[in-house]
Amino acid sequence: MKSFLRGLYHSFPVQLVLLHFKKFQVLLLFWFLLFSTVGGTFMHSYGADSLFLAPEYLGKVNAMSAAFMGVAIGVFIMSWNITTFILFCRHFRFLATTSNPFLKYCVNNSIIPLVFLVYYFIRAVEFDKYKELMTGWEILLVTGGFVFGLILLIAISLIYFFRADKTIIRRLTPVISNPQLFKAQFKKNETKLSPSRLIKVEWYLNNAFVLKKVRDVSHYSREFIETIFGRHHFAAVLSIFIAFIFLICIGFLMDGPVFQLPAAAGITIFFAILIAVSGAFSYFLQSWSIPFLVVLILTLNMLYRYKVFDPSNKAYGLNYLNKDERPHYNQHELLKLSSPQNVENDIRNMITILDNWKKKQPEEKPLIYLINTSGGGNRSANFTMNVLQRLDSLSGGKLMDRTFMITGASGGMLGASYYRELTRRKAEGVNPLNKKYVEDISQDLLNSLFTSFVARDLASPAQKFRVGDYSYIKDRGYAFEQRLSDNTRGFLNRQLRDYVDDEKNARIPLIFYNSVITSDGRKMIISTQPVSFLMKPLHDTANITSMDTDGVDYQRLFAKQDPMNLRILTALRMNATFPYVLPNVWLPTSPVIDVMDAGLRDNYGQESAVRFIHVFREWIKENTSGVVLLQIRDRKTGGWDNPYKSEEFSELFTKPFLLLQYNWYKMQEYNQNDLLSLSQSIMGEKLHKISFQYVPKKEDAGAALNFHLTKREKYNIASALDNENNTRAFKQFVQISNLSTKAVIAGKP
Repeated sequence: MKSFLRGLYHSFPVQLVLLHFKKFQVLLLFWFLLFSTVGGTFMHSYGADSLFLAPEYLGKVNAMSAAFMGVAIGVFIMSWNITTFILFCRHFRFLATTSNPFLKYCVNNSIIPLVFLVYYFIRAVEFDKYKELMTGWEILLVTGGFVFGLILLIAISLIYFFRADKTIIRRLTPVISNPQLFKAQFKKNETKLSPSRLIKVEWYLNNAFVLKKVRDVSHYSREFIETIFGRHHFAAVLSIFIAFIFLICIGFLMDGPVFQLPAAAGITIFFAILIAVSGAFSYFLQSWSIPFLVVLILTLNMLYRYKVFDPSNKAYGLNYLNKDERPHYNQHELLKLSSPQNVENDIRNMITILDNWKKKQPEEKPLIYLINTSGGGNRSANFTMNVLQRLDSLSGGKLMDRTFMITGASGGMLGASYYRELTRRKAEGVNPLNKKYVEDISQDLLNSLFTSFVARDLASPAQKFRVGDYSYIKDRGYAFEQRLSDNTRGFLNRQLRDYVDDEKNARIPLIFYNSVITSDGRKMIISTQPVSFLMKPLHDTANITSMDTDGVDYQRLFAKQDPMNLRILTALRMNATFPYVLPNVWLPTSPVIDVMDAGLRDNYGQESAVRFIHVFREWIKENTSGVVLLQIRDRKTGGWDNPYKSEEFSELFTKPFLLLQYNWYKMQEYNQNDLLSLSQSIMGEKLHKISFQYVPKKEDAGAALNFHLTKREKYNIASALDNENNTRAFKQFVQISNLSTKAVIAGKP
């Protein structure tokens, strides 16, 4: 027994696992991320596990999509094997004397990959059954697709290395078989192998089922061993280069949906690239890796500072060319934009639109509806569409006619914008109540995004496209917009100028697309109409010291940059720029500013609505029977969902840093409730708020905050329309609408 344990300990597979933990632990970090993601502990609330366990391709989760995932996992495994083979082979010189040394290395280095694959299959079968609602036969097909893709990639890789081994043997055989030639090349500067660098190995797997004793290689010179390994290293590096060329090709072709890989496949390939890069750093630079990395970062910072290269994303449609006419972004200029004269002009313009809206209402004093919808990725887009369809049905198809303004953040604005466009196209035969449009807005947005990140942002040379007279670089921001356009049948592929007339004449509700300026937290308000009255709170300057601006009127700021040429898709992306997933949008100001997700400032859209009510309170009192705030949100009110609990000792140290992250949206709600209370004290009974909330039936069954939804999540969101709170909210909506009609019939003011 003792000899067995000793032999097991000194076996090649066990020594490799130990070596992974003793050296280059950074490479194990990628395995840890894969294990924790698949297990549902890493970024579970963002749905990362669903991307891996139910990969989607061309809108479907099937054998084909699973095959792509299998290929990606195969790429990761081979990249890990190639990188660690280059780094570790000097510790195992006996490999150089075996046939097909890289194949032998992969077989013996398979413990961690095999454990991961078994774990992955168990989790995938469970997930597909309960989350994707698949039958046993469908699960079998998906599993088979994954296995096929994995085996195909590994087989191609091993065939490549087998051919490389044959080439190396063919070139070295004449030297080895000729003692004089061998001595001339390898004995001239013979150096003995250093035993201290070798790890003791007694047994290794010659193939998957055969154990073989390690040969003594002490009689071989170091030069001979390193010559053989060097040729294998060249073959390994060449394989990585070939894979990189393949990514470049994908980057040029990925405008077609066929070349848009499942999101998790893109992430996994990105991990494979990082492994190869980190291995190259360690191998070639040795102890100089960190100093070189520091110098590289400093160099990139210098090149970026002096505009030698510019990776920043642009707002598609905006003019970045004339740098001399760029607006100055500072306190003085923003105060000029929000001057009393500008505010007065913009208020008059908006009152004209309000009057146009009122003329189209059947009542003398109608209710005016303002829709606020929250961020929350595809779950919020789906829930918003479902709620708007139900409300529109209850109002006899008149919801958009009665609604004056829509505000919000991220996913909710995707759904609301799409629904507004559908109602705008009624004359073309579009029925906005058709459930196929809910499916449209719920489709995956991550596949093209992550494929673009890996293939375009990291690998391919810059490719350009045009919007009007201006050209821009294709990156993952562009990929996101094109996928959103395809998902919504091209209906949202328009520009701000296309909506000016319809909004001006109140044929459709106004939409304010908000985003947050990262340098100071101000809100960038994008609208077809000038809205300088929203740039700061309305106040009496005689009693209160002048307030600084906390918002920016996009149209006034970029008056010379062709602001109405902006794509609606870009405005939506700026509104939904989730950190790291989508690139921040840089705007042509002096100094340059960038913006990101509206949810950082106003995730519910209520802040803009309340300020609007405050500014136009007199018109609202005189011309309407009241304001109805229709709030559509992807979480409970009151901040009771996902409380931050400290259950581990380490969280005593991390809690102060994570408190803000966990409670940011809740603090927004508390502040906005305070503003709403003040508004109600001004408006009295003329202000109503109806809140529709996505609350899953089971706490652990809620849809993830993601741009991807499983079948179970879509079903769960649809069923949430009939929960207790929403049933009560729909009844309240009907009652308020009927009260307004009865008041008109009774002749009451």
